[in-house]
Amino acid sequence: MSEKKERIAFFDTKPYDRKWFDQLNQHYHIKYYEHKLTPDSISLAQGCRAVIPFVNDTLDKTVIDGLCDAGVEMIALRCAGYNNVDRNAAAGRIAVVRVPGYSPYAVAEFTMGLLLTLNRKIHKAYFRTRDFNFSLNGLVGFDLHGRTVGVIGTGKIGQIFIRICRGFGMNVVAYDPYPLKDADFPYVSLEELLHQSDIISLHCPLTEQSKHLINADTIAQMKDGVYLLNTSRGMLVESEALLDALKNGRIAGAGLDVYEEETEFFFEDRSEMVKRDTLLSLLVSMPNVVLTSHQAFLTNEALHNIAQVTLENLDAYFQDGTILNQVQ
Repeated sequence: MSEKKERIAFFDTKPYDRKWFDQLNQHYHIKYYEHKLTPDSISLAQGCRAVIPFVNDTLDKTVIDGLCDAGVEMIALRCAGYNNVDRNAAAGRIAVVRVPGYSPYAVAEFTMGLLLTLNRKIHKAYFRTRDFNFSLNGLVGFDLHGRTVGVIGTGKIGQIFIRICRGFGMNVVAYDPYPLKDADFPYVSLEELLHQSDIISLHCPLTEQSKHLINADTIAQMKDGVYLLNTSRGMLVESEALLDALKNGRIAGAGLDVYEEETEFFFEDRSEMVKRDTLLSLLVSMPNVVLTSHQAFLTNEALHNIAQVTLENLDAYFQDGTILNQVQ
């Protein structure tokens, strides 16, 4: 590789992002911007050969056209998801790569943490005892042992979550349109999974087929009092249908690390915002909801791997034009 350091624009920067990129970067002049990548911030990429955006940055046709006009040759996503990318606009014009996996353990473990918190009311107990309230009223949960968990999506994260659930003595059923060969857990139809499961956990990508997979119709097929977990993509769940089901008891509780309209809120401090998303405000206020800010991935191991793979993607391209981990 040439001694000349290529200029890279890094968008939506947080302190935890910089830690590992600064430690591992050897070949690039990275300009960190706190701004998200949007049509209004494209100019910040002028003179850069690549950009490093995140999951909630805008990568529609307008932005991709602007990046191409600015001479940017590569979009190096520092995430696995790419549903925010207009792939048709990028095709044949600008390389788009991603980090296909950084720590499936981080997400799977966090999912179990949401379930334990939700079921055993740990969040409520924490605030009570801080006020010296040691009453146990309203804190009753149920044994996970012997319960049936339905896992939708059996990629790496889904498989690890299944192993964790089995460690608790839970029964597992799974649904995936592309089932694994020789899986050591049973696959069932989506309808059967919805009907059988005491807990349903989403571990699938967002596609046209999976958008609003959880909706009024699929919720109607679930057991009364089911628990729903989503640490994948917000748009897998139709928020209004979820809210209705939480109110009428069809869904007893929801552990959510994502929200379908999260782009303007998640990863930022919006505590002073007066005009708030009504649905999000209602979900946060529900006593049977634990909602976190898309943090399931956030471990040191995952952040290290994200930086390492992103830099390897850039190295391969700038060394000999090889495109690793390309978004198809």
